[in-house]
Amino acid sequence: MPAATRITRLVFVLLVASAAACASHSKGLVPPGTSEPDKFLIEKGNAALADKKWLTAREFFKQIVEVYTQSPLRPDAKLGVADTYLGEGTPEALVLGINEYREFLSYYPTNPRADYAQFKLGMCHFKQMRAAQRDQTETRETIKELQAFVDRYPNSSLLSEGQARLRDAKNRLDESDYLVGLFYFRARWYLGAVNRFQGVLKTDPEYSDRDSLYYYLGESLVKILRPAEALPYYERLVAEFDKSEFLEEARRRITELKAQAQSK
Repeated sequence: MPAATRITRLVFVLLVASAAACASHSKGLVPPGTSEPDKFLIEKGNAALADKKWLTAREFFKQIVEVYTQSPLRPDAKLGVADTYLGEGTPEALVLGINEYREFLSYYPTNPRADYAQFKLGMCHFKQMRAAQRDQTETRETIKELQAFVDRYPNSSLLSEGQARLRDAKNRLDESDYLVGLFYFRARWYLGAVNRFQGVLKTDPEYSDRDSLYYYLGESLVKILRPAEALPYYERLVAEFDKSEFLEEARRRITELKAQAQSK
């Protein structure tokens, strides 16, 4: 069964289960005679959300979404439901959170909080990113959604945080490729290492830990007797990094390679 189909079915099953659980608690949330029941529910939901009472908050928000469908607070309640799943943070809850944020963006694309929904959608994937040595599917999804956030909402108050988390995700993906290159280097397949390291630089020249990449790329090129191509990478390391465990060795290599070039 394709992965997309499995995820769709999982979302459906989880939504049904969640709806059934909330339905059993939905009655009696609003005291009789309450003049603004939707406002009452949103306030209660926000208070429970602040206290990290995810299920309680979800019940209040869902009451607005499902019962008070014409309420102007319904978009905020929809986001509230999504926020409870993100806050809960389990793999199952994050799948539901992704679904809720996507539905919000589909239903309310021009809502003033659309930037928030897009950012949080990215964060649902961010929370599922795996270590650099493991599968990077969620990292790629994080980059896709946070890049969409940065591109679409340049004036968002969340922009700085979004850019920082996007950088983190890109670094994770870069590190994954870098580790493959380092494995090739240690296995003495230097051409494979060169191709992998250069691929990282081409895809993301702002990789935060590129000092190590510069160094091992230079070393790989030296090993395959391409010193003229190696020299600029050592020089970039020295020019771009004030602190690096590779600085001293890079300076030594620069001196050595220049001396070799002059002797020819």
